[in-house]
Amino acid sequence: QVQLVESGGGLVQAGGSLRLSCAASGRTDSRYVMGWFRQAPGKEREFVAAIRWSGGTTRYADSVEGRFTISRDNAKNTVYLQMNSLKPEDTAVYYCAAHRGVVVVRGRNDYEAWGQGTQVTVSS
Repeated sequence: QVQLVESGGGLVQAGGSLRLSCAASGRTDSRYVMGWFRQAPGKEREFVAAIRWSGGTTRYADSVEGRFTISRDNAKNTVYLQMNSLKPEDTAVYYCAAHRGVVVVRGRNDYEAWGQGTQVTVSS
């Protein structure tokens, strides 16, 4: 089982940037897809972005395409989410998740391991 720890959340003004990190430990290898999800108060957890450890194939939600970038550092077993041009509607708890496989899936039920989440608040 893989363990995930997120960091990097905080309070930022609209138009600003934040970078989230997700450190993975435990049973990690190249046959994983790493994803970022978010959940705003009163809303369901939604897909944000995902990346395959091997090859780096990425996938994004339409709402963040062109503003957010997901990347990974294999040597550090860490996945990043660079968030630019932040909007108040990006406010949510952001979760890192891991899916054992090679297809870059976007369904939250496809992911087997989850981090504890990190709060991102964007003020207007």
